[in-house]
Amino acid sequence: MLLLASSACSGKKAETAAAADAATPEISAPVKADADSLYALVEAQTSMGPRTPGSAAHARCRDFIRNRLKAYGADTVAVQQAPVTTFEGKTFTAFNIMGRFNPGASRRVLLLAHYDTRPWADRDADPANRHRPIDGANDGASGVAGLLEIARVAGDRLPEGLGLDLLFVDMEDSGEIADMESDSGDDSWALGTKAWAAAMPYTFDNWPRYAILLDMIGGRDARFHREYFSEQRAGQVVNRVWSIAAQSGFADRFPNSRGGAIDDDHLPLLDAGVACIDIIESANPETGSFNPTWHTMDDNLANIDRRTMQEVVQVVLNTLYSD
Repeated sequence: MLLLASSACSGKKAETAAAADAATPEISAPVKADADSLYALVEAQTSMGPRTPGSAAHARCRDFIRNRLKAYGADTVAVQQAPVTTFEGKTFTAFNIMGRFNPGASRRVLLLAHYDTRPWADRDADPANRHRPIDGANDGASGVAGLLEIARVAGDRLPEGLGLDLLFVDMEDSGEIADMESDSGDDSWALGTKAWAAAMPYTFDNWPRYAILLDMIGGRDARFHREYFSEQRAGQVVNRVWSIAAQSGFADRFPNSRGGAIDDDHLPLLDAGVACIDIIESANPETGSFNPTWHTMDDNLANIDRRTMQEVVQVVLNTLYSD
């Protein structure tokens, strides 16, 4: 993902078949996210090593996600394969994984996260590290852990008539930072999601009511401000989730103020007409943007905050059960 200057913020309004209502009903989620389970899911991924595209660790992570979805009761698990080309001109196969719960339900919600990791620690303070791949404990593994935890605790206890789709997208994090040599910019990010959005498995009758992207939800004491594009193009969903966060006792974790404008996996879905928001740390007080470990060798298990992940995932669960 890439933080964009607010002056560059533009884009057409996402048109949705059915957006979430602005009013928020009572919170009554019967399931609870577990901090230790989330941490263990991050640890399982980082123990594989960097999950960079084309690597053995990347393949192991794909198997891990598929196997966990099946173990947690997904009715179907499908893998979309799509050729993608990075800004360096390298071609890879993107493997997008979707687990579907209650696939026959027409009332659906989509949750997503990317599972690939950054091939280069290009923001590391030590120049010697800037061509090394990162562990991606926060940037990659935390969002995946969040989705898998939701599958574990909610998969067989969804609200009646609700269908849930969990999408694990590939090739998000091989994009070019704006100050690099090439000028391809934001077009080089979220390659897997762009491929998936071009062939979404939805019709008008089962179009997602809304979608939530979880990205970098495990930073120490992270705060999640209202991401710019989410607010501009899916404001009802942002209002709903942040209201539920406040009612859940997590107003400090979800400040009711604007964060950065992020080029991330939600943008291709917004462009495709899905009311998708991004829960991401984008106004860190130390950096003014992302967590200090972003794209550095410090993005490792030692810097993961269990409580942060647990509270974010609980807000998403409370949102699902208030649908």
